Amino acid sequence: MSDLHVVILAAGKGTRMKSSRPKVLHRVAGRPMIEYVLGAAQSLAPRTTTVVVGHMKERLQQGLEHYPDLSFVTQEPQLGTGHALLQTAGILEGQNGFVLLLSGDVPLLKSHTLAALVNKHGETNAAATVLTAVVDQPYGYGRIVRIKGRVSRIVEERDASPAQRKIREINSGVYVFSLAPLFEALRGLATANAQGEYYLTDLISTYRRRRRGVETVMLEDPDEIRGINSRSELAEASRIVRQKKNEELMAAGVTIEDPATTYIDDDVLVGADTVIHPGVHLEGKTQIGQACEIHAGVRIINSVLDDRVTVQNFCVINGGRLGAGVTIGPFAHVRPDTHLHESVHIGNFVELKKSTLGKGTKAGHLSYLGDSVIGEGVNIGAGTITCNYDGTQKNLTTIEDGAFIGSDTQLV
Repeated sequence: MSDLHVVILAAGKGTRMKSSRPKVLHRVAGRPMIEYVLGAAQSLAPRTTTVVVGHMKERLQQGLEHYPDLSFVTQEPQLGTGHALLQTAGILEGQNGFVLLLSGDVPLLKSHTLAALVNKHGETNAAATVLTAVVDQPYGYGRIVRIKGRVSRIVEERDASPAQRKIREINSGVYVFSLAPLFEALRGLATANAQGEYYLTDLISTYRRRRRGVETVMLEDPDEIRGINSRSELAEASRIVRQKKNEELMAAGVTIEDPATTYIDDDVLVGADTVIHPGVHLEGKTQIGQACEIHAGVRIINSVLDDRVTVQNFCVINGGRLGAGVTIGPFAHVRPDTHLHESVHIGNFVELKKSTLGKGTKAGHLSYLGDSVIGEGVNIGAGTITCNYDGTQKNLTTIEDGAFIGSDTQLV
């Protein structure tokens, strides 16, 4: 949208995480939580996207360097959400349109929710539109105070009266603001509250006093606005993402025997008629084809498996490519840059590293094959080892098509 700007707040310390890593770089189901926020926001094609940074800002900016179109502004010291948004004045003040304000630690928001919020704001010509939800346990959230059905103000938990704390409609911390009146109103905020901070929520009462429009959109699924402030909340967000991922895969024709013990990251792809046994971890950008079978205890990271691959129990596959009809395991280890072509068989206790094995080649048991190119139809006997390191550099081992390597062989 040519008139939409996005601001993501990510300056906080995340004290309850007790971590040396910026909070928003902690992973939810395999991805840094802020990347979920960025993905949902960028689906709206905003004109600009600005991240407000502060605590450990260098590490955070480094963690987002693969997003070349981001702008960063620094909030130091951190004096509240209103103060944070004010730091974007150098980028947004004087611009036309409106700004969608998000938090980098609220990763479960869906793009269609944000689109509905932005569309409601545009249709009503409001000064502010707030995303709200009704929850059973509103403790810790700002409450939406209404008079005759219209939003009057937002009261934070620490400043709320006993009657206001009974209100179950909460503020999500997600807003759309029209830019024209925004920065003048931000500069008028005060710190007369329990935190001594510039609350962004005070803009709502300011706009109501000035008779500017304030609208709301109510969420159907309150899980979308779960904020992450602790390790337990991080784990719960990952559980929600993985549960939904498992449900999507099963609806698409994948058999997951025990979803409660199956851990599939959000970016993983799995083809129809694949069977996944209990205790499997599929991580990163892994892609699994159709009609594969992944047995219990397997871990697969950033790997590609073509159709009809069978992975027996307790294998680890990291950065590998397995062709159609490959069988591997149990207890095999595939390390990065390994390519197994069609119908290769790898048995138990075989380790492969930076190697290519041609069609139909077999390594049945107890072997190490590293830094090697092995042709088609080769038999690798038990106990075979490629000895590539001469104390200075790794050398390449080449085994041509049809070779037969007997047991207990060392290839130097």
